[in-house]
Amino acid sequence: MAAETEKTVGIGDIELLQTPSLPMTADAMLEDFTHYFGRMLGRQTIRTKSPFLYQAVVYAARDRLMERWAQTRKVTQVEDTRRVAYLSLEFLMGRLLRNALLNLGIVDATAEALERLGLDLEDVYDREQDAGLGNGGLGRLAACFLDSCATLSLPVIGYGIRYHYGMFHQRIDNGYQVEEPDSWLREGFPWEIERIEYARTVRFGGRSAVYTDANGKTRHAWVDTQDVLAIPFDVPIPGYRNDIVNTLRLWSASATDEFDLEEFNAGSYAEAVASQNAAENITMVLYPNATTENGQELRLRQQYFLASASLQDQLRNWIERHGENFSRYAEKNCFQLNDTHPAIAVAELMRLLIDDHQLSWDEAWAITRSTMAYTNHTLLPEALEMWPVEMFRRLLPRILDIIYEINARFIVEISQHWPGDNDRIQRMSLIREGSEPMIRMAYLAIVGSFSVNGVAKLHSRLLREGLFRDFAEMWPEKFNNKTNGVTQRRWLAACNSGLASLITERIGDGWTTDLSKLERLREFADDAAFCKAWRSVKLENKLRLAHDLEARTGIKVNAGTLFDVQVKRIHEYKRQLLNMLHAVHLYELIRLGDGDIVAPRTIIIGGKAAPGYVMAKNIIKCINNVARVINTDPAVEDKLQLIFYPDYNVSAMEIICPAADLSAQISTAGKEASGTGNMKFMMNGAVTIGTLDGANVEIREAVGEENFFLFGLTVEEIAELRGNYNPQSYIDDDPGFSRVIALLESGHFNRFEPGVFDAVLQAIREPADAWMTAADFRSFVDAQEAAEIAYNDVERWTRMSILNTAASGRFSTDRTMRDYNEDIWRLEPITQSQK
Repeated sequence: MAAETEKTVGIGDIELLQTPSLPMTADAMLEDFTHYFGRMLGRQTIRTKSPFLYQAVVYAARDRLMERWAQTRKVTQVEDTRRVAYLSLEFLMGRLLRNALLNLGIVDATAEALERLGLDLEDVYDREQDAGLGNGGLGRLAACFLDSCATLSLPVIGYGIRYHYGMFHQRIDNGYQVEEPDSWLREGFPWEIERIEYARTVRFGGRSAVYTDANGKTRHAWVDTQDVLAIPFDVPIPGYRNDIVNTLRLWSASATDEFDLEEFNAGSYAEAVASQNAAENITMVLYPNATTENGQELRLRQQYFLASASLQDQLRNWIERHGENFSRYAEKNCFQLNDTHPAIAVAELMRLLIDDHQLSWDEAWAITRSTMAYTNHTLLPEALEMWPVEMFRRLLPRILDIIYEINARFIVEISQHWPGDNDRIQRMSLIREGSEPMIRMAYLAIVGSFSVNGVAKLHSRLLREGLFRDFAEMWPEKFNNKTNGVTQRRWLAACNSGLASLITERIGDGWTTDLSKLERLREFADDAAFCKAWRSVKLENKLRLAHDLEARTGIKVNAGTLFDVQVKRIHEYKRQLLNMLHAVHLYELIRLGDGDIVAPRTIIIGGKAAPGYVMAKNIIKCINNVARVINTDPAVEDKLQLIFYPDYNVSAMEIICPAADLSAQISTAGKEASGTGNMKFMMNGAVTIGTLDGANVEIREAVGEENFFLFGLTVEEIAELRGNYNPQSYIDDDPGFSRVIALLESGHFNRFEPGVFDAVLQAIREPADAWMTAADFRSFVDAQEAAEIAYNDVERWTRMSILNTAASGRFSTDRTMRDYNEDIWRLEPITQSQK
């Protein structure tokens, strides 16, 4: 019998996809989601608290995405367009339905259809779980990037991991953070499409072998491996009303042999599924605790799993269209590495091209160096993510061989550039020698990439002048800046409909795709009627947040107070501790009878600490202890509240940022790469109080120093102070600061929990404190006093708020993506004529 051959049918050959577009009317939406609710999901009775109505609405919307999705893929295949693969260990997508309906232009039609059933679209939105695929700014930025790429019609595919358990749910128990599993997939994820036909095999363990091929050439093979199956799940990423739908491909790990029947029959039930469990662990949890060796090993497995599956997928796509001819591969492909996590892709692409596709080293290296581009997101030590050589030898022996070869050739390049400079060779080597040799992953990314970018002007300068100075001196042409942004579709149009409508009434809706048009709002900054409407929208948003806070914490909040907000990942460099010290300072002023000079204020702090980050958890505990005392002390009633927002996530930010009056961006100068929360708050009319750090610098330039509350040491001042820093002197020389520390030490906030504040207070007093919290305390207090004065002048504050929104145009990811495309990617947008 003749062997069967697989028949490949192009998308354009399927008649179903040639039918006219599905109607976008209320009638059509009602018909479709009632069909899905009754016939697919098998439900007859609508219960608003069940997930099924939400799922039916998603399926109706997804049908409309599907035909646009297919057409987008068809164009990129037929036209053989250059494309970008965006590799990221995080994609913090949040909820997808609101954004999808907005981008499709069917929010009103869907709302009308639901109203006919006596249902509210907002209730349906609330049934969606946040997609638990990220932790903080890095992952949220990646999600905004995908939105903007689709809106700009750029052929970009995102590659990530389909974590079964996302970022943990945070519960506060007696002030302490308690982590609980985020089972975000429990009710299913109706947006995804499983693409089992594109599954890839990822190798671990085994050994490297050398052999001679049929042509007498020495080749390498990775043998005796423990293999894992990578199964892709695709999520549609719609552009804003342009019929473009790009793809986020998420990999889920599974065993190649799921079940050992012989073991099971022998009574070894656990062993029968051991391989399956070991494989699935790779994509089980976002960011395993890296304080243990097992956690570190799992983290490395995740990074390699993402890189290998994604690169294999891209090569598969190429070979289907071009065979084994890679002569134009670099011309048609680019890989953007989102931070250091996927840096291992440099070595993996070399392995695939050399071992699997038989290219020479020089051919493979030319392709790799012409396709890889690296974005660095942090100036902290973890920017130089390092893995033990021994761990690589055990898990990824063939990859280790390739890294050593890359390093050997790179050292020759260094020697040619700086003959005899052995110190520089040691500094730049991909291998940090010592008792436990380590692989410097950020260096691997730099050496293997044609572009290296930071994410704010200050950050990029500090990379060139500090962290990566040697590399910038060797390859100055590689280094560039791409200031981050956020997508205005989600972070203004979708999450702040009241403000979006007010803006559109005055300047039209062009700002949804060209945020620079918000500049026209300057014309209305002194328009009394517009300012009144602006304040009305802000108050409505504050009332919504106050209701949410009461539901979450049981604390009633006065929406007429100054909402002073800091929500972000809990980390020492972000200095939630400084914010807490200011809260204690205000509390002490009120207790001393100086409360009349303090504007009524609600301080809102939210964020999660990494499970293994003890100091961050201590800070959360201290904030909650201080909050409990402040919020129950009759002396400060109606003047001051401090609230820790529990279980902060994307959906929470969609309620918080429209309501904020003051945006606290108070990291130690030189530590925050960019920040994107600062941009979301600014876009929604909050005024920033912040240091000259990250994108704060550019925000202040854009809005003007008179509309920004600046405080704190500069990068240069911190560098000069380091080594001679005496935090105790700042405490001793400032009576207000001394009273704050004395009150914290007195046990007033931890009467029955002695020692709870000890570690935090010691950190403030530590001369080696890298965050210099004590040094910036008085400057922060003074800036806060200036903010109070401005807030008490209603007309002045409203004007500042409007001007902040008006100046936010440069902080759209649409601009960021245009910059990436112009300088790095060089993609041709998919045009209407092509479709």
